[in-house]
Amino acid sequence: MQNGRWYEPPIPMHGLARAYDMSPHHRSALLYKRNQLLRFFKPSRWLDRRQFGEFVLNFLGMGNGYLERRDNLAGRPMRLRNSPAIHTRRGMTEGQFWWVPGWKQEVEFREGTVFHLLETDLRQEIYGLPEWTSALQSGLLNQEATIFRRKYYLNGSHMGYILYINEATFEDADAEALEEALDKSKGPGNFRNLLLHLPNGKEKGVQVIPVGQEAAKDEFLGIKNTSRDDVLAAHRVPPVLIGVVPQVTGGFGKPGEAADVFHFAEIEPLQLRMLEINDWLGLEAVAFDPYERQAIAGAAEPK
Repeated sequence: MQNGRWYEPPIPMHGLARAYDMSPHHRSALLYKRNQLLRFFKPSRWLDRRQFGEFVLNFLGMGNGYLERRDNLAGRPMRLRNSPAIHTRRGMTEGQFWWVPGWKQEVEFREGTVFHLLETDLRQEIYGLPEWTSALQSGLLNQEATIFRRKYYLNGSHMGYILYINEATFEDADAEALEEALDKSKGPGNFRNLLLHLPNGKEKGVQVIPVGQEAAKDEFLGIKNTSRDDVLAAHRVPPVLIGVVPQVTGGFGKPGEAADVFHFAEIEPLQLRMLEINDWLGLEAVAFDPYERQAIAGAAEPK
């Protein structure tokens, strides 16, 4: 979709930005990749660590990374600055980009001064989509399950039940007093005990029949674990590297070996994508230090 000046993204950028916090595993995976790229990044006179880190996080989280080239008076590149993907739009002509922070606040970048790194989308070639979009619904389900569970406890629904009283000595006034006491047990401080005194009461004259707790107590962990696995699969980050607690005796293996495999399988390909900045700029603004294998570095030396 376009308005005659720029194209609109296939997925609203504000929605992708909000999804950044949809689950702790999603955010941790993005930050782990960003931190690993920053760890080996060699700053240059054109691009510092801060601008590079913001650019990487935009690319990983939004599927689009933009760098604006700012030139000196002689027309030579002076510095590169990140342009947040949430407000950057691609124009109708080649090399044209717009900054659109709000209604009637659009500003056109000088032609040819914006570098656009995008994650390939098979349905169109104007904007990128982040590689984790296949797990978007799972991440949102994880978030909604947590919100529901929190509200479930705050309003006292986990204490839901039917109170059945079959006692001749229990009068209307007693019922009203009990109802008022039960209402006060809802919400904050809902873990309260109630005393019901019925002289000469018979067995099963008062029964508590659970309603909410029995139906919902087992689903929460199942939803959280399944949605977590979907998110981690989309990011391809080993659980041991982002603080996931193992549920089995064997654990997740050695962190050093997992870090080695992840670096060669994921971080180095991302570094190659970042080097496309140099191809566009014609200068070496991006370079990386070599990686030292953790499994070897952390191993004990033979005696």
